[in-house]
Amino acid sequence: MGQRNGGFSAAGLRRIRDVLERHVDSGRIPGLVALVGRGDETHVEALGTMNHGGGAPMRRDTIFRMASTSKPVTMAAAAVLLDECRLRLDDLVEPWLPELADRRVLKQIDGPLDDTVPAGRPVTVRDVLTSTFGLGMDMTVLGTPIMGAVFERGLTPDLPTPMPEPDEWMRRLGELPLMHQPGERWQYHIASDLLGVLVARVTGRSFESFLQERVLEPLGMADTGFHIPADKADRMPTLYAPDPQTGEFHVWDEAADGRWSKPPAFPGGGGGLVSTVDDYHAYFRMLLNGGRHEGGRILSRPAVELMTTNRLTAEQNAARTVMARDNVHVSYGQGQHGGWGLGMAVRTYRGDYAPVGQFGWDGGSGTSTYADPQHGVTGILLTQVGMSVPDAARLIHDFWTTVYQALDD
Repeated sequence: MGQRNGGFSAAGLRRIRDVLERHVDSGRIPGLVALVGRGDETHVEALGTMNHGGGAPMRRDTIFRMASTSKPVTMAAAAVLLDECRLRLDDLVEPWLPELADRRVLKQIDGPLDDTVPAGRPVTVRDVLTSTFGLGMDMTVLGTPIMGAVFERGLTPDLPTPMPEPDEWMRRLGELPLMHQPGERWQYHIASDLLGVLVARVTGRSFESFLQERVLEPLGMADTGFHIPADKADRMPTLYAPDPQTGEFHVWDEAADGRWSKPPAFPGGGGGLVSTVDDYHAYFRMLLNGGRHEGGRILSRPAVELMTTNRLTAEQNAARTVMARDNVHVSYGQGQHGGWGLGMAVRTYRGDYAPVGQFGWDGGSGTSTYADPQHGVTGILLTQVGMSVPDAARLIHDFWTTVYQALDD
């Protein structure tokens, strides 16, 4: 790490490295890249190797699969459209997403798919952007007919069916009833993928090209996208999903000829990006700067504030509360923040070292990306160990503990 102090104590920065090294030395985390920033100071650690058991060392420019930490970045495409009045929060989505017209809603969450009632009202843009449109991943109701149908139709990434191209994905989505009434409940993930379809249909362009032109390129995020070009494949580590019972490392995805080696049929806003610590640092610094980047403006300050403050009522947030409190043995503490803005968590209570107002999210591939406006801090931690076991989550928790103990003011 750098020698100058940017509001972090020298002893605190050493502790960050020591704790990260301890996780790598344990053998449970092959390698990682971590960045902490405050003001104009950044400190980066690249530890371990690209593969389990050895191989090339991790580098600052290693490209990782961002998984659900894609959500905060891809939401910016919708925020651009809000700024330009091409979308309004309470517009009905039917003109662009006719597949969501005339919705039916399950009478019981575990009931048969044809036991439904009419939706109380149409789905709005606000419902999609806040993940409250009525359908999503719910780990508390696995095994129900609706969750089985979500997986079978390829509405989530490769679980077990590959996601089809966007129009077919929408057709399949439109065949299903909603799990909850529009606006009633926060539901995870699917709304973030639906966001990409909405942006594409509003703009008449692919979601990827619009995001690239309006967000990624202006921020200089040259290594961020929905696939990795062949000439950069050597910068991507192998992704692992260790066995939950034995801890044995199983390959989830290889860089060469893997899931990200070519453009996807469905560019998933919910979990499809690859990126680096410096690219994500540029994005989260832009949010801390109220939408500005190097003298230019990416988003308006009100759009950033909309994204990074809690949007949910207590009733809407019930599913997140249950996931965090009652499924901690599955989530390993993921989700214990309180609130949700647009595309990211927002802390509404102090449950650990991070203060109220911190925003960002974690990813199932062992990634963590947050910013803290109170202290002006950004933190990015990227690994290649999936959340099938608690090791990456424990590393993430320890990383954030050491980041906050390192503050020197």
